[in-house]
Amino acid sequence: MRLFSYVVARDYGFAPNPFGGTCTLATCKPDIRQRAAVGDWVTGLTSKSDRAAPGLVYVMRVDETLTFDEYWNDARFQGKKPSRTGGVKQLFGDNIYHRDSSGQWQQRDSHHSLDSGAANPRNIANDTKSLGVLISRHFAYWGSTAPAVPQQFVDFNGQSLLVNRGYKVNFPPNFVAAFVTWFESLGVRGYQAPPFMWQRPGSTWARPA
Repeated sequence: MRLFSYVVARDYGFAPNPFGGTCTLATCKPDIRQRAAVGDWVTGLTSKSDRAAPGLVYVMRVDETLTFDEYWNDARFQGKKPSRTGGVKQLFGDNIYHRDSSGQWQQRDSHHSLDSGAANPRNIANDTKSLGVLISRHFAYWGSTAPAVPQQFVDFNGQSLLVNRGYKVNFPPNFVAAFVTWFESLGVRGYQAPPFMWQRPGSTWARPA
């Protein structure tokens, strides 16, 4: 059992996507999506540009992994395909990739597309470095109400959950066990509050630069 920690640079409810009863990581962070396995844990931290004190955007246990094509075709996740005509949650659907009959990547009009709705080659190249989609049914997503990272995990015998760049994964077993025990003790599950970026004017269909 491993723990992955990273900073959620833009909390739109896209990566991760905490809607529909599952928390999914299907875009961004290809290294984490490639390496994480069933039974591992992933936590996303707040960005310093958004909030001063480091907080927890979400914590999830990896319960299942799928490829992009499996995710695209799975009946359970059709509601995670984005649509401009759906509700705000559907705008940020993360079920956006599949291969066509010739093996070329197809990107659905989404948060990772160009402003015109056309495919964004840069995001396709980055997202498809890993074919993995992480799926969790055992998670808590706090979004805009992210609680502060407990001090015990800011300095745990010289180890810290906090990340400056990239991600961390090589935490000692006692750190991981303590973090999971702490999370389970909260008794908090599922979607708790809207994404932080939804509070900003004009953010409803904002795309990354």
